[in-house]
Amino acid sequence: MDLMNILELKKLLKTYGAWPNKDLGQHFLTDQNVLEKMVETADLKKSDIVVEVGPGLGIMTRELAKTAKKVYAVEIDPKIAEILSTICINCRNIDIIRGDIKQFNPKGIGRYKVVANLPYYITSHVIKKFLEEKNKPDTITVLVQREVAERICAKPGRMSVLALAVQFYGQPEIKELVSPMAFFPSPKVYSAILKIKVFKKPIFSDVDPGVFFRLVKAGFGEKRKMLINSMAGGLGIDKETTEKLLRGAGIEPMLRAERLSLDDWRRMYLVFTKYLNLKGAGNEAGSGQSDW
Repeated sequence: MDLMNILELKKLLKTYGAWPNKDLGQHFLTDQNVLEKMVETADLKKSDIVVEVGPGLGIMTRELAKTAKKVYAVEIDPKIAEILSTICINCRNIDIIRGDIKQFNPKGIGRYKVVANLPYYITSHVIKKFLEEKNKPDTITVLVQREVAERICAKPGRMSVLALAVQFYGQPEIKELVSPMAFFPSPKVYSAILKIKVFKKPIFSDVDPGVFFRLVKAGFGEKRKMLINSMAGGLGIDKETTEKLLRGAGIEPMLRAERLSLDDWRRMYLVFTKYLNLKGAGNEAGSGQSDW
């Protein structure tokens, strides 16, 4: 059965009384060129373990299994998981896990890579989950909404909490833009193939993620506000002291948060944590959980 053929795909779904679930953001990939580009970008080897989030009807799952040693396909929709189990019944290196990706624990699977056509509504949650796991993936290769991919890869001037968080844990890069016509049903917006090369440890060894992102969220707490106002309000410090702290970190108080780089935030972290005597959740820098 050719599931790249939308007529055959529809026929299969109808046979099982299933249909793409809008609430779960299901858009099945039906473009062979995009599929090949995803697999190429994932750069799989025969020894690789893959975690696929939302495998759907297994179009990409089976392609991944041709190269990877093992594919863990985590599917939350019971009807789709049933179809997937039937389609992949002869694929011995595919392990279909029925459930929520939030409950998946990669602790015992060794080194692995994440590859997924992600539902738009869970993109940031899934990326956050894997970047903060104790057993982090080597890489994350995902199909996501174009706008989200561009936000993640932003440079100073257009930074956001999401961009800072992903770049704190890894190096993101947009590999290719993808037309809505590559999916069934077609979404209303363009997608992008995003690859994140995950750092073994956060980019700064002297920073606790929990405290770091508390400061970042304070800075972005009120849109379009200058740092002197957002940091003072978010941390409960008077403006005069806030200005001194910002200048002590080499930051112009009248700037807005989106103008700052990761290095700028690190300097702020060192100055503000010393003044506020902030401590992270863990005993070692970088051991605390971030909140982004």
